[in-house]
Order: sequence, then structure tokens, then C-alpha cells
Amino acid sequence: MGIMRAAGVAEFGPADRLRIMEVPRPEPGPGELLVRVRAAGVQPVDLAVRSGRMPAGAPPVEFPVVPGNEFAGVVEETGEEVVGFRMMRCHAEYVVVPETQVVPKPEGVDWAAAGALSASGQTAHTALEHLGVRKGETLLVHGAAGGVGTMITQLAVLRGVRVVGTASAENQDHLRSLGAVPVVYGDGELDRLREAGPFDAALDAAGHGNLHTTVQLVGDRSRIGSIADWGLVRELGCRWIGSDRNRARLAELLDLVAAGDLRVTVRAAYPLEEAAKAHADVESGHGRGKVVLIVG
Repeated sequence: MGIMRAAGVAEFGPADRLRIMEVPRPEPGPGELLVRVRAAGVQPVDLAVRSGRMPAGAPPVEFPVVPGNEFAGVVEETGEEVVGFRMMRCHAEYVVVPETQVVPKPEGVDWAAAGALSASGQTAHTALEHLGVRKGETLLVHGAAGGVGTMITQLAVLRGVRVVGTASAENQDHLRSLGAVPVVYGDGELDRLREAGPFDAALDAAGHGNLHTTVQLVGDRSRIGSIADWGLVRELGCRWIGSDRNRARLAELLDLVAAGDLRVTVRAAYPLEEAAKAHADVESGHGRGKVVLIVG
């Protein structure tokens, strides 16, 4: 069995606990592929895993814990360039994944964008589906400049949906470039949103108590979703939005990226050796789009 490098933790804790360590290189079984990772996105869930808050469905904890749920790379046996997803262990030089969880990478899509697409893109696509967002409606997106926010904004606009997105003052022009009506969050936000409404549905991609505001703006709570505040979802009777990840959904998103209809915003790319800095960047809650690890 070979050895590979991975960014992992030997015990749960803050970002500086991440270390580059040598671990056994995984071996593919029947129906699986060994992929040499070229790029892997960093998500809030990776921060949760690193600190010990394991998501539902995660495998039993076995140290070292290696985060990472999306990747782009090269199939070791065939040389095919692919984009894929799996539950954890993508922040490494190699990953083993079922054949059903990868799709070919279009030639014109760069590695950083490909590695950052799957998680945010599929979550946003799922949210539109679960909230029943239709052409001609108005969708409110909290945290519209973030990874999921930039994806759902663009996907909704492509469907003929009017999008109103909240973001910091410095990201207002960015939201306009995505086709959204931008609103600055903070003091007076509710009044500004009322002026921009009315709204048919909403997605909270930021947390920070946004659902308290949202239930005053959207009458049907079954059409209010969150990916960031499970506690308020239960308290207010809104919807928790997971990610129904599958090959067909990912392929559709990649086609949109390749055609130039969907943009993956990568705000920062770090080498695998600087995984701790990448985690700290995401943890800051600032910036726009995604943070990516470049491997190899």
C-alpha cells in the first residue's frame, strides 16, 4: 500500500490543528476509482468536521480525520479528468470514490473552479427544487455573495426568477454582476428588504438569525429554507435544506459552467500545505465565493 499526503487533524480543534500528514493511500474496490486530486473546495462543513461537529451520515470518527467533500482530479488508471464528490477525505493527494459520483471535467473549466463547484452548486440546485422556485417569482437570498449564495443567485436568474440578495456593502456590485438586486445587511435591513419585495420564497445561506427577518417577509414558511441555522428552522417551522447530490445534477451544473452561463467565484486558492490558512479564511466569514485547495 502506498503513502500519500493529506490535510487532517489528530484531534478536534481550531484551524491551526490541521497538519500535513502522511497516511495510507486508499485502494479502490469494485465499482470505485482512484483519483489523483488536483483541486478541492473548502466548505463550512469542513470546518465543522475539523472541530468535531460531524454531519449526519458521516462515517465513524477515526483519527486522523481528513475533511473535504468535493474535488476535481485525474483518474489514476485512465488519465480521465473528472469532477466529483464524496463524504470527507478529499483534502488529500488521492481519493477513492464510486464511479457513480464523478463526471467528466469539460476541457474549458479550470481546476480551481471544477474543484469548488460540486458542494455549493448541488446545494443551491437542491434548494431551488425543494423550495419550488418558479419563473416570474421573487427569491430572497441571505448571504448571496457566499459559495451557495452565488450559485443559487445565478441558477435562479437563469430560470427567470427575480433575486434579491443580502451582502456586505463591498459585495453589492458583485451581486449586481450576478443578476441580483443587492441589499446591504445590518441595521435597517428589514425596511430595505420590504422595499425590495414582496417575496415568494427565501434561502438563508448565512445564519446569524436571518430567519427571524425572513418570516416577516415570506408568508409560507414551507418556502423558507436554511442551510445555516438548524435551531431556528425547528423553532420557526421553516425548512432545512440539505444537498441531494447525484451525478446528473453535477453534470447539469458543469454543462452550465462550460457554456459560460454559470460562474464559479473562487476568491482564494491555497496549496494543500496551507490548509490551515484556507480554513481560517473560510472561518472569517468574509469575502465572496469559494476557497480552494490546490493539490500537487
